[in-house]
Amino acid sequence: QVQLVESGGGLVQPGGSLRLSCAASGFIFRTNAMAWYRQAPGKQRELVAVISAAGTTNYADSVTGRFTISRENAVNTVYLQMNSLKPEDTAVYYCKKETWPLYWGQGTQVTVSS
Repeated sequence: QVQLVESGGGLVQPGGSLRLSCAASGFIFRTNAMAWYRQAPGKQRELVAVISAAGTTNYADSVTGRFTISRENAVNTVYLQMNSLKPEDTAVYYCKKETWPLYWGQGTQVTVSS
């Protein structure tokens, strides 16, 4: 069965960095687009970044220039490098298989606070 397992979340000070990982299994990873979403308390889940099977990337305006999505097909993993973190980046971050059929990971908490 399809599994998406996120890791790498935690508490970081403003201006700091974190790298999230999403280990995928149960499908042919290299042929699927993958994405990161986030959901802050009281807000709707929003798209953060997406990477196509070919490696084309797109970002939400709020993270452009600070976050980088990448993928390593050899180990079936998608990453989200987050730099210059702000308190408003605090959210649960979810990995998603963006090609049908769609699947979500369980999420990892990122808290940006001093």
